[in-house]
Amino acid sequence: MEQRARVLIDCPDEKGLVYKISKVFYDRDLNIENNREFVDKEHGRFFMRTVVTGTFDPDDLKAALQAIVPAQSDIRLVLPRRKKILLLATKEAHALGDILIRHADGELEADIEAVIANHDTLRPLVERFGIPFHLVSAEGLTREEHEAKVMAQIDRYAFDYIVLAKYMRILTPTFVAAYARKIINIHHSFLPAFIGANPYKQAYERGVKIIGATAHFVTDDLDEGPIIAQDVIPVNHRYGWEEMRRAGRDVEKIVLSRALALVLHDRVFVNGNKTVIF
Repeated sequence: MEQRARVLIDCPDEKGLVYKISKVFYDRDLNIENNREFVDKEHGRFFMRTVVTGTFDPDDLKAALQAIVPAQSDIRLVLPRRKKILLLATKEAHALGDILIRHADGELEADIEAVIANHDTLRPLVERFGIPFHLVSAEGLTREEHEAKVMAQIDRYAFDYIVLAKYMRILTPTFVAAYARKIINIHHSFLPAFIGANPYKQAYERGVKIIGATAHFVTDDLDEGPIIAQDVIPVNHRYGWEEMRRAGRDVEKIVLSRALALVLHDRVFVNGNKTVIF
């Protein structure tokens, strides 16, 4: 029976890698439907994403690839399946609502397992889509105590990624380490220039000419993790800060959806504090 797999390779660069990897596929009578590669010359890393079809034993294919690439290589074979995501939210509905609509329309190509929030504000919205909603209030709790309760809810589910849909809590290193490279955040691109409350008002008062958004993986460095997707739109003196915020929220929704599509289709390689996007 014919199978399809995404073969993801991240390894030290050396001469002949494309030939040797392709020969492994050829020797197993596999067809290469799509292939992209990139060499980070500064750090000597080779990245390759290949979609192959044919009849194969995944364990045999992975072992054959491991035998011909250098040491310290990361090889992943991803067989077709719908990935699973968890959403964390607070009170803002725009990012969360957009994901819920895309999911309902079949556009997301992933299953939403649940929404976890530290306020009850978004429960009616989430339950309208038939998605489980869990309230984990932070009231009266330390950050660590609250996160322990959130993690207890998260760990009830099998999932591939956690999406912070405007989740307005700073995560501790313990939380980030528990889900390394699995947490995706969306924020306005003003950081770090405009931090704290109401960044759009700060941007308005500064007279900015573009606003935008950034989707990135979460690390211990606040809003400085590897970037997955970004976009900007022009604004001018006619925009009040509320209009600027509305426009900015539209950008946030678009950027987050683009980032999710890239990650869900295994097009993103983390390369230090950067990403390689195929």
